[in-house]
Amino acid sequence: MTDTDRTPAAATGEKQPFDLGTGPGRVLVWFYGVFTVAAASRSIVQMILDFGKAPLAYVLSAVAALVYGFITYSLVRGGEKARRTALVCCAGELAGVLIVGTWTLADPSAFADATVWSDFGAGYLLIPVILPVTGMIWLRRARTA
Repeated sequence: MTDTDRTPAAATGEKQPFDLGTGPGRVLVWFYGVFTVAAASRSIVQMILDFGKAPLAYVLSAVAALVYGFITYSLVRGGEKARRTALVCCAGELAGVLIVGTWTLADPSAFADATVWSDFGAGYLLIPVILPVTGMIWLRRARTA
């Protein structure tokens, strides 16, 4: 192996692939992973024990879990395609949080029980509304790196 074979990509002018799960991305992976487990656990238990009480709320929590899981997977997988997919999912997640959050404030009687995204995630310290914004900022930064 010659010295040129050991030269880092940055030194040769090649663009290094950006690892989405490093630095602040690792914190995002952790939060999304925790929220995947929390939302999935919550929705599964609620759907098994009392689905008829609040089916809309429980299904929305399951949808949130799926979105969180897909974003977690994309961040761990890395690559440009995963970055773009995660960016779209974060935008969809933010739209969901804003729609459900507004809906729960405007018409609380529509939800017999809270969802992960109710009141903009107030039951989760507003992390559900902060997380997609943070994710989109990180994923846009990852594109330019």
